[in-house]
Amino acid sequence: MNLEDVLSELKVLSDPGIKNTLLNHGAIEPVWGVRIGDMKAIIKKIKHNQLLALQLFDSGISDAKYLAGLIADGNKMTKGEIQKWVENSGWSLISNCTVPWVASESIFGEEMALTWIDSESELIACSGWNTLSAWVTMKPDHELNLNVYKKLLERVNKTIAHEQNSVKYAMNGFVISLGTSVAELTIDAMAVAKANGKLTVFMGKTSCKVPYAPDYLQKIIDKGRIGIKRKTMKCLP
Repeated sequence: MNLEDVLSELKVLSDPGIKNTLLNHGAIEPVWGVRIGDMKAIIKKIKHNQLLALQLFDSGISDAKYLAGLIADGNKMTKGEIQKWVENSGWSLISNCTVPWVASESIFGEEMALTWIDSESELIACSGWNTLSAWVTMKPDHELNLNVYKKLLERVNKTIAHEQNSVKYAMNGFVISLGTSVAELTIDAMAVAKANGKLTVFMGKTSCKVPYAPDYLQKIIDKGRIGIKRKTMKCLP
């Protein structure tokens, strides 16, 4: 399948109701409203296709950008290509999911994320924190510099109350991901989570809520699932 074939299939799968939901979550045009589940049929046809992934993202269509992240291999992307994606994410679904997916697969992921979290752009900063969340969720503990992550926890503790709206949400997710994925830092993450308390984040015209980190961490502790790693963050068929 080429770019035109995939875009044609996405267009056929578009749904006005889904589009309206995405717009309520902050999507920007052009967006067609394709269910993520329906994209899986397309993925089975094309599987990994690096060139097509780059072309889909460059189309500017939100649904195509999301699909691009599912079929791309972040380890095959250059730093320039990943940086282009983060700078052109457009809205939260792409900055919080698509960009972190590919960045966390790349050898440059952690390095780039640590730069992104200092960005004045809310979307780029969120991509940074979500990439770090994905990084600790996927990488073995012995490959992580735990001192770096301890300092990041300290940063969250000191600054989260004053951060931009969505960045608060991403930081909260980072605390949860670190605490559930790295056993040595679970106690530290829980301490920061309790110090932060319940966060107030404007979620737009949605019913979405901010996870209460202490409760979330405790559930994982009770289930004995601390330290379990994932191979990928992508929602693949």
